[in-house]
Amino acid sequence: MSWSALDWTILGPGLIAGLLVLTTHVPLGTQVLDRGIVFIDLAIAQIAGLGVIAADAMGLPDGGMAVQAAAVTAALLGALLLTWTERRAPQQQEALIGVLFILAACAGILLLAGNPHGGEHLKDLLVGQILWVHQEQLVWLAAVSALLCAAMALGWVKRLGRFGFYGAFAVAVTASVQLVGVYLVFSSLIIPALATRALASRQRVIVGYAIGAAGYALGLALSALLDLPSGAVIVWTLATCALASVALMPKSTEAPRIAGHTPHG
Repeated sequence: MSWSALDWTILGPGLIAGLLVLTTHVPLGTQVLDRGIVFIDLAIAQIAGLGVIAADAMGLPDGGMAVQAAAVTAALLGALLLTWTERRAPQQQEALIGVLFILAACAGILLLAGNPHGGEHLKDLLVGQILWVHQEQLVWLAAVSALLCAAMALGWVKRLGRFGFYGAFAVAVTASVQLVGVYLVFSSLIIPALATRALASRQRVIVGYAIGAAGYALGLALSALLDLPSGAVIVWTLATCALASVALMPKSTEAPRIAGHTPHG
């Protein structure tokens, strides 16, 4: 273990990327839990990843605007499909989300079947490359995050109904999945939201941000000190910070349950 591994020039961009991801994923994660559609993030992230894989299979420049457009288009098409299925079969929505995830994952495997670097592409999609983010990616993520936060704060997302939620979710996940990977997208959405579910709305977001920030900072530091994969370590530190937060949380802060609440209201 070498303390010299804690180099801000290496860890700093990754931490900034994680904090930007949290700005949209913490509030969206609370909505995911309230709607009872926990695995939507995995499905949308996998669909966005499928768009990236399809763009790569067509020979488009890696990381270019065409690839971003393909990822966003794929994610928005998935959002449209999920909007339609929620309207037609709300009780089966979670199962349909799972099926969509599997179909997108298998489609990606089929597209990469003849690619000698297919295994590496799949690994990058799942665990991300948070230590290798560059300035252009951070600027892009910051711009998208600012627009989404403004849209949620001003009520634009709610005005668009079901598709507003699914569309915002698709754009947020597309912007983050290529930087941090599917596993961290899921963890950033669900772990802080799950740990703070007993809190009132405003407290829930603030504490969720704190859990997420601590998890990313600690995970990046430990991965550097122990020379372990950053994405996997951050997932574990997020879970650890969430458990510590729940253990320290005063019982008196529990929010009252709403009688008759339905997850797909």
